[in-house]
Amino acid sequence: MPSTSTPQIVRPARTLQGSVTLPGDKSISHRYAMLAGIAEGTTHLSNFSTGADPHSSLACMQALGATVVHNPDKTIAITGTAGSFIQPATPLDCGNSGSTMRMLAGLIAPHPHTFTLIGDHSLTLRPMERIRKPLMQMGAKIDLVDGHAPITIHGGPLHAIDFDTPIPSAQVKTAVLFAGFQANGTTSLTESIRTRDHSEHALRAFGAILNRESAAAGDIAKLSIPGGQKLRAVDATIPGDLSSAAFFLCAALLFPDSNLILDSIGMNPTRASLLDVITALGGKIKVLNVEEHHGELIGTIQVNGPAHGPRGMHIGGALSAQIIDELPVLAAIAPYTINGITIRDARELRVKESDRIALVAKNLKAMGATFTEHEDGLEIPGNQKLHGAKIDSGSDHRIAMAFAIAALRAEGETEIHGAEAAAISFPEFFTHLDQLCQR
Repeated sequence: MPSTSTPQIVRPARTLQGSVTLPGDKSISHRYAMLAGIAEGTTHLSNFSTGADPHSSLACMQALGATVVHNPDKTIAITGTAGSFIQPATPLDCGNSGSTMRMLAGLIAPHPHTFTLIGDHSLTLRPMERIRKPLMQMGAKIDLVDGHAPITIHGGPLHAIDFDTPIPSAQVKTAVLFAGFQANGTTSLTESIRTRDHSEHALRAFGAILNRESAAAGDIAKLSIPGGQKLRAVDATIPGDLSSAAFFLCAALLFPDSNLILDSIGMNPTRASLLDVITALGGKIKVLNVEEHHGELIGTIQVNGPAHGPRGMHIGGALSAQIIDELPVLAAIAPYTINGITIRDARELRVKESDRIALVAKNLKAMGATFTEHEDGLEIPGNQKLHGAKIDSGSDHRIAMAFAIAALRAEGETEIHGAEAAAISFPEFFTHLDQLCQR
């Protein structure tokens, strides 16, 4: 096991009951932090993510000249640089956050300074060529080390491009849009598979003009953003993180009498595919209320488990891209489903914080599951019984949390090594899980 810390012990549960308020959405927190950092005026954010990753984005904004104040009421005030970042005194440390590194590259590339973006060991293994290509087409000068971080950006004026995204990636889309609103001319971007649209909503919230045209064929859409725009500060409440909620939604599927209330959850339609999957697996979801804030939907939902156990399903194509972060926990509960779960077209999982396909396979095997591993996914039969085991999180937050959920139906105790990695996105996870579990 890679971690020398004390392992987290998870015991089986009888059911899950209660309500939980999730930390602020990680994806939205990143974007609001960065746009507040370049905007004019002071932005006030409520329910900012408690995860480590978005705080890496906040620290980078401070290094670039923004002022960040953490208030006693847990709100955050960010006074922006009014469109002009300073030369940072040290490299911009993105920690474990690929979102910070990729999106920040687009935001800072138009500024006349030299920036170096660094991160932890895991981050230096993740592919960065995908953002270098479009930014260099716009005129940026960017150096990588064999396609990876550290990234050195020699900033300067950029020009607009028409860009077709080669892979479905909200981070690549965001890097191009963040560069585009500061470039000369109107930048357009076409995506054949629609990715999460938090950046579009966030840019409009901060006053940017951004247009979206959908092709008659359906999914193919073209975004265009005029350059030379200035952003203005906002006051915003960040919805609860649906990716964090995924763990509790999947836990609820495991118990027929589970009854969970998830308060103030983000219900953005480009993320709501997860709720469709939970429903397809037999979960009963009731929306108790829903409101809109700066283009983002925030709702409270009730979820109950299926009477006869979760069904199975095939996940592939565009759906795999839309729920890429939630696939590990779906794979972890797959052995408990009636018909099993097959995941394909998810090769992107191999270049996340870890090789998530390999780690899921390793830990399923440790718990006694049978499955077939593919280069782009997993085929996991249903109706299996798992036993407690020593779980290797690989210092990956989503693996640690996914197998905590699998442990709830296993026989015996499960030891999760490297469980502290949960703090990357959800420091309160194990506390909340313990409060909801009835044993």
